[in-house]
Amino acid sequence: MMKKRVIALVFGLVGIGLGLGFLPALWELLNLENSTWLNNALVDALLGLLIFLILAELSAGFIIRELKKVETFLGKQSPSYLLFGSLGTIIGLVLAAIISIPFYNLPDPFGALIPIILMLFLGYMGFRMGTTRRDEWRKLLSIRKQQPKEPTESGDILERHAGDNFRKYKLLDTSVIIDGRVEAIAKTGFIEGTLLVPTFVVHELQLISDSADALKRGRGRRGLDILNHMKEDPELHVEMYDGDFEDMTEVDSKLLKLAKMLDGIVMTNDYNLNKVAQFQNVPVLNINALANALKPEVLPGEGMTVKVIKAGTERQQGVAYLEDGTMVVVEDGQFYINQPLAVIVTSAIQTAAGRMVFAKPAHQQKSLKDGPEKKPAAKAGNNKSAPKRR
Repeated sequence: MMKKRVIALVFGLVGIGLGLGFLPALWELLNLENSTWLNNALVDALLGLLIFLILAELSAGFIIRELKKVETFLGKQSPSYLLFGSLGTIIGLVLAAIISIPFYNLPDPFGALIPIILMLFLGYMGFRMGTTRRDEWRKLLSIRKQQPKEPTESGDILERHAGDNFRKYKLLDTSVIIDGRVEAIAKTGFIEGTLLVPTFVVHELQLISDSADALKRGRGRRGLDILNHMKEDPELHVEMYDGDFEDMTEVDSKLLKLAKMLDGIVMTNDYNLNKVAQFQNVPVLNINALANALKPEVLPGEGMTVKVIKAGTERQQGVAYLEDGTMVVVEDGQFYINQPLAVIVTSAIQTAAGRMVFAKPAHQQKSLKDGPEKKPAAKAGNNKSAPKRR
């Protein structure tokens, strides 16, 4: 009921203004300008008020429904969206008011229509500029002037103070959240700064957790559980990013664009995203690369004991694994499946999937070093010459 009264009040004021502004021109077109009982301010105001009150009564239901949609939409937006949208609208209206000053001297109806059109257009453009590019405005407003360097007793030494902008944001993608190792790494202190999780990444996790595939559904729920656990952990600095890029559909493209805007670093386990980020000069932290770098080095000639668990792809090869998951290919290891075997490393290579070690059984390596066994010399007593035939 209150909303209907407000709508009727607004429509009534608009009707009075338009009646006073446009009805005299209408009477002149109808050759009724000499009619004093019709062509006067009171009648013009009352006619405009009556017409717009009828329009308000007819359109009140539609307007209330649309206002509810607008309220729901604005309620879902972030404070930064509302702030920059309001600032953009105000700036657009101020510019429209300044530009409209010369048009007020034009004859009616142009003197009244052109300023209204300018205000609607520039107000809308200001709102769009404020909301669609709010991340750029936020980054622009957050730039601080560099502090002058103070002289030190030890000479001209460059000092860097860890301020708010010193540590770059670490943007987490879906794969690294589902993997879960990022939480343990962050707790050790090797990752500095704030872990930033965009809402479009959370939305992708939600879609995965709602998948009909049981495996995907389990991975998505695991990712959401890890994310909630990281959010509640007081040792970790995890923040949510509420912005989105409506002109993009791919989550990876949104993540790379956000990393460029915030001058951040992308954390991922996705091989393809890693390559695309390198091509676009976006810094990347790959946890798989970190895990491979932390594996102990294996040198040729080093001995170890492994358990061959299956046959290899080549003839008579066996496959074993170290505790860190490194694959060991053992020559002639097919004969020692499910048995502990002492081996000697012959070579090691690094592939995209990780490190691979080639080895051979230690007893074979030892036999090669010792060489072929020599036969013992025959004893003199046993070396009798055969009798000669006559």
